[in-house]
Amino acid sequence: MSSSGNVVIWFILMVSMFIMISMVEGEPQVPCYFIFGDSVVDNGNNNDLITTAKANYFPYGIDFPTGPENGRFTNGRNKADFLAELIEFDNFIPPFATARGPEILKGVNYGSGVAGIRDETGYRWGDRISMNRQLLNHQVTILRINSILRNVTAAKSLLNKCLYTVDMGNNDYLNNYLQPKYYPTSLLYTPEKFADVLAQQFSRQLKTLYGYGARKVAVSNIGLLGCLPEETRVFGRNASGCVDFINNYVQLFNDKLKPLIDDLNTNLSGARFTYINITSISSGGPANDFTVFDKPCCIVSDTIAKGQCQEGEIPCSNRNQYIFYDNFHPTEVANLATAKRSYNAFLPTDAHPMDISQLIQTQ
Repeated sequence: MSSSGNVVIWFILMVSMFIMISMVEGEPQVPCYFIFGDSVVDNGNNNDLITTAKANYFPYGIDFPTGPENGRFTNGRNKADFLAELIEFDNFIPPFATARGPEILKGVNYGSGVAGIRDETGYRWGDRISMNRQLLNHQVTILRINSILRNVTAAKSLLNKCLYTVDMGNNDYLNNYLQPKYYPTSLLYTPEKFADVLAQQFSRQLKTLYGYGARKVAVSNIGLLGCLPEETRVFGRNASGCVDFINNYVQLFNDKLKPLIDDLNTNLSGARFTYINITSISSGGPANDFTVFDKPCCIVSDTIAKGQCQEGEIPCSNRNQYIFYDNFHPTEVANLATAKRSYNAFLPTDAHPMDISQLIQTQ
């Protein structure tokens, strides 16, 4: 056989092998996934910050493949990890703190414990990466992507196709408005006015994200903060089993967030924002094995890292039955349940105008 014939056979074999590998591994449903948020999605960005809001110690990460040094505020995977799996990424999305080289083309996680929409939120605990700072970090990532691809048009096209999720606002209440000893916001604003000011600032941030090329953006509302073990411990329980006034404050913000999403979709060309309703998702749905709804799985600290797991203490063994791992954060199984319903809505109220599985299919 001639050398040219050998080349043709070699080429056919290589193409066939590539197709087979692609079929086995599969491609993600979007080329990249960028994650903005607080400790619900933080996967190590706070590890090297001067802050008590970090989770790179045992018993955090007890069920995570690499152990506690991963920096997730739960026993295993967080919500963003599970969404990445549902979207069929082979690996976890890396934290901005360590993401380098071509891996950033698949996405970056900017999440930071105690971060908020407002820059001062969470300062009591030390350093944190606010939403504004996360947007600055995303600018850095975009410059790096431009450098890797050496083509601004190609980079823009890539960014337009990615999925973006935003989980912000929890700490603007927990570690700001509800702590008048450390923050003046509750003295400056009524609950209604604070919700209005917060929504306006968040709107500007989401428009900035759109300006950086984001088109498919899933924005979570604030869940039932009044049902967190830490809040019921501090404020006591109403007949509902939760702290009603906190949930009422949060609802004022959520009531503004949904029309804000509609406004962005109406006024920004090509925008595909969607509203993920954590309140709906956490208020009932498919049967699960949860039996403990109001207590933490781990022994929590009452000193420096108040409400977080006490370092070195053994957590509960029946972790799949607990909603909360510490006084603030969900267990791995609760994160999975939330991710699944964010991706595929179980109730019509779970997502508006579409769930994440529909969002990533939009053109």
